[in-house]
Amino acid sequence: MSENLASKLREGTKHSHTMAENTAFMKCFLKGIVEPEPFRKLIANLYFVYSTLEEELQQRCNHPVVGQIYFPELNRKANLEKDLTYYYGRNWREQIVPSEAGKAYVTRIQEVAKIEPALLVAHAYVRYMGDLSGGQSLKKIARSSMDLLPDGGTAFYEFEQIPTPEARKAFKAKYRQALNSLAVDDILATKIIAEANYVFELNRNLIQELEADVKAAIGDRVFDLITRQDKPGSTERPPGNTSVELIAAE
Repeated sequence: MSENLASKLREGTKHSHTMAENTAFMKCFLKGIVEPEPFRKLIANLYFVYSTLEEELQQRCNHPVVGQIYFPELNRKANLEKDLTYYYGRNWREQIVPSEAGKAYVTRIQEVAKIEPALLVAHAYVRYMGDLSGGQSLKKIARSSMDLLPDGGTAFYEFEQIPTPEARKAFKAKYRQALNSLAVDDILATKIIAEANYVFELNRNLIQELEADVKAAIGDRVFDLITRQDKPGSTERPPGNTSVELIAAE
């Protein structure tokens, strides 16, 4: 057993987290610039990612490692379907296809599921803990920026079974405890951390594909002003910082 896997994951992905926060797309997002077209493309790609991830996790719910971090209440597929209906209409299935980065992301999930399923822990950790953490702030920004209808457009960020900040905090503590109790040795723990860093890269590739759409919508000058300067990542700053953690767990 590798004790403190949760802490090792957080510490071992700090730099990748910073790089994710400093993508041009995220810099614009955090400034309140969320354009409907790139956002719905992101939701479409995430649908393919989560559909694949959740299928692989469910199929391995009895796996000695994967089964310990499989929590169906985290599943995003159904919520993403709600958002796709909102942005594309009822025939959304006929309109969406994964981007090149989306295809690569899906392929990687399928590869590790087949070759070394325990690495799915990294994929689940990066995605779901981010959704429960910084994703809640991104939801507020998206709703305000795009002036969405009260009952639509951000189901992806909504956890019906974990509805309050207190419930999310308690669940993340439960998730970290589950990570720390996994029957993995130090060698496998190192592989999981390396895979988590690669998941960050896959996520960066996914959103970097959308930057041309954002630039086209707001203009080159505004885009360059917003994205010119990199900032320290939230997980690399001292405790007590007020920035948004986009992906890793709090």
